[in-house]
Amino acid sequence: METINQFDWVDFYKEFANTLLQYKNNREILVEKVEKIYELTGIYMPTLERNRKLVDIDPFTIFGLFNKSSMTVDNQNKIISTVANLFDIKAPIPTSFDGIPLLNNQNATYYYFIDERDEDDIDTLWGLYESALMYANDSSSKNALILSQYFDLAINKKGNGNSKITMGLYWIAPTHFLNLDQRNTWYIYESGKMPVDLVNSLPIVEDKISASKYFEIVDKLRAFLDSNQSIFKNFIELSFEAWRYSEEVNRMKRAEKKQSKTRAKGAALADEDIETIRYWIYSPGERARIWDECYNDNIMAIGWDAIGDLRAYNSKDEIKQVMNKHYDPSRSYIHSACATWEFANEMKPGDIVFAKNGMHLIIGRGIVKSDYIYDPQRKEFKNIRKVEWTDRGEWECSRQSPMKTLTDITSFTDYVEQLNLFFDSDMLDDAKTLETSYPTYDKARFLDSVYMDEDSYDTLVSLVKSKKNIILQGAPGVGKTFAAKRLAYSMMGVKDPNRVMMVQFHQSYSYEDFIMGFRPSENGFKLKHGVFYEFCKRAEVDSDNDYFFIIDEINRGNLSKIFGELFMLLESDKRGVALQLLYADEKFSIPENLYIIGMMNTADRSLAMLDYALRRRFAFFDLKPAFESDGFKSYQYSLNNDKFNKLIECIKQLNLAIKSDETLGAGFCIGHSYFCDLDKSETYEREDSLSRIVEFEVIPLLNEYWFDDADMVNEWSNNLRSAIK
Repeated sequence: METINQFDWVDFYKEFANTLLQYKNNREILVEKVEKIYELTGIYMPTLERNRKLVDIDPFTIFGLFNKSSMTVDNQNKIISTVANLFDIKAPIPTSFDGIPLLNNQNATYYYFIDERDEDDIDTLWGLYESALMYANDSSSKNALILSQYFDLAINKKGNGNSKITMGLYWIAPTHFLNLDQRNTWYIYESGKMPVDLVNSLPIVEDKISASKYFEIVDKLRAFLDSNQSIFKNFIELSFEAWRYSEEVNRMKRAEKKQSKTRAKGAALADEDIETIRYWIYSPGERARIWDECYNDNIMAIGWDAIGDLRAYNSKDEIKQVMNKHYDPSRSYIHSACATWEFANEMKPGDIVFAKNGMHLIIGRGIVKSDYIYDPQRKEFKNIRKVEWTDRGEWECSRQSPMKTLTDITSFTDYVEQLNLFFDSDMLDDAKTLETSYPTYDKARFLDSVYMDEDSYDTLVSLVKSKKNIILQGAPGVGKTFAAKRLAYSMMGVKDPNRVMMVQFHQSYSYEDFIMGFRPSENGFKLKHGVFYEFCKRAEVDSDNDYFFIIDEINRGNLSKIFGELFMLLESDKRGVALQLLYADEKFSIPENLYIIGMMNTADRSLAMLDYALRRRFAFFDLKPAFESDGFKSYQYSLNNDKFNKLIECIKQLNLAIKSDETLGAGFCIGHSYFCDLDKSETYEREDSLSRIVEFEVIPLLNEYWFDDADMVNEWSNNLRSAIK
C-alpha cells in the first residue's frame, strides 16, 4: 500500500502526546500555552470555557484544537506549527491530514463547562490519557486493567461517546488503539469490505461501548490485520482506507441523488448540490405496537405490504392509485402516498427520526443508517430502513404530533427544537453523524455564475473582510440575492448551508424576532431567542470558520427597532465586545467570524433612507446590470437567438433613457437577471418566455417608473414588443 506522505502525522502526534503528559500536574502553565497559541496565530480562540475564562483543560481537547471538522487547512497548519514551537516538538510538521478522525465543531471539548461538569471530569480524562500512554508502552494486564477503568469512566461522562473517546486514543497511539468514529464503524461493520465471519464475531457497537467490548474489537481486528488475509497491516492503514472509501461512496451517493432528483433538499438556502439533515417524526405501527421490534433490531418499518417494493413506482400519484386498488377505493390516500414515497425516496442516511406513540408522546430518537430496503421475508411491515436508535423513553410533548405514519418536520424549526430539548446535547456529536462533505466553491466558480468582472469581485471581498458588514444595492434584476449567497460560499470555500442564514426584513420585523423576546407559551410567556442570536452562538462555537448572515430587503425594516443595542457591536472593531442584553441577564457579543450581507433595492421609492448610525457601519457596493460582462455575453452567444439579441439591445437603450431621467437615475435600471436561465428551454419556449418577461415584468415596472408620463411608457413598451416580434 502506497504511503507517500499521508501518514507523516503519526510521529508528530506521538511526540506531542508524550510531551503533553508532562503538564498533567502543571495545568496552569498549559492553559497559558493554549491561550498563547491563539495569540500567536491570530486565530479567534474557540469557546473552551464559560465566558472564555479558561481555568483547566484536558489533553484530548488540546489535540482537538487542530483536529476539528471543517477547520481550514491554513488554520490547521498555523495551529500545529505554533504548537511545535511552544512545546519544542522535534518531529517534522505533518504535510497531510487526510484520514485523521476529526471532532464535530459543535462538540469539540471533552468536558462540559465549569458550572455543568463534575469536579473530577478533567482529572478522569488525564487519567485515561496517562494510562493509555502507559499501555501503549507496556501492554501488560495490569496496565490494561487501569486503562479499562478510566475508559469506562470517561466514555460515560456527559458529552462523550465512542467516537470522541476512541479517536482521542487513536491520536496519541494509533498503532495500539482503533478509532471507532462513524467512518471506521461503517467501514468495518457495513461496507462489505471486511470478511463476513470477522464482522459477525465482533460485538455490536453500542452508544457508549464498554472497555471490555472495545478491547475485544481491537484484539480481533489486530489479529486479522496481522494475518495474510488483510492488505492493511495496522489501524493507521485501516482508518485511512475507511476515510478514503467513505469519501468515494459519499460522492457517488450525492451524484446519484442529484441525477434522480429525489435528493432531500434543505431549507431556502440549500442549492441542488448540497445535502442537509432532515428531521422526521415516525409512528412504529398503530399505538407503537412494533416499537420494541424496531428498537431491538435497529430498524424502522412501515406497512402497505400489498403494494410491494416501493421503488417500483415513479410518483406519489402512482402509489396512490395502487393503494386505491388494493385497499379501500373510497379513500384518497394522499397522506399515505406521500409518507411511503418519502420513506423510499427522500429520507436519507444521517437524517434524524423521532418515534412517537399517539399525538403527544415521544418514545425515542435515532439516526437513519441505510437507504430504503424491501424485505419480502418479513411477515409484515416489509418496507424498512436501518436506524441507530440513540434514545428510548417517554417524553410528553405539548405540541400535537402529525397524524401521518411518517412526516418531514424539518421546516417546523420550533417543533424540532422542542423535541431536541428532550435529549442530551451530545446526540449529534461525531459519534452519531457522518461528517457531511459539501461541494467546494471558489472565486472562479463565483465568476462563472455571477456576471461580475474579477476586479469588482476582489474589491467586494476586500470590503467584506475589512468592514464585516456590507450592503449590496442595485436596481431590480441585478441579481443581489443570487450574488449574496454565492459571495458567502466563495469566501468560505465551500457550499455549506449551515454557515449561511438568510432572513428578509419587513415593516413588522422586530428586536424580538431578531435577538430575543417573550413569546406566548402553554404556561404564559417564555423568553425565546431570535434568529440572529442563535446564528451568532453557532458561529461563536465554530470560530475557525466564517459565517454569513444575509438580510434581504434590509431597508424595509425599522432598523433601530430591530438591532436595538447591537448598533455598536456591528462595527468591525467591536466584534467580540460584550454588551448587556435588554431581556436577559446575559452579555452578548457578535463573533469576529460572522459577516453580514444586506440587500437593498434602489428603485423602491416607498422606503426611507437608512438610519445614519447604521449606514456608517456598512460598506455599500453597487451591483449594476451586467449586459456588457463577459459572462453575460457568453450566455447570450450560447442562446444564438436573434429576438433575444434585439431585446437585450433594446433594454440597453432603455437603461440609457432611465439613467438620463432626472427623476430616476442609474438605480432604476433594468437588471440582467430577468433574462437569465433561458438556455434550458427549447427555442419556441424561449420566445414565449421573452414575451412573458416583457409583458408581465418589464412593462409593469415602466408603468411604476413613469406613472405620470404615459407617452414614455407607451414608447418603450412598443419598442420592447417590436424587438421580439
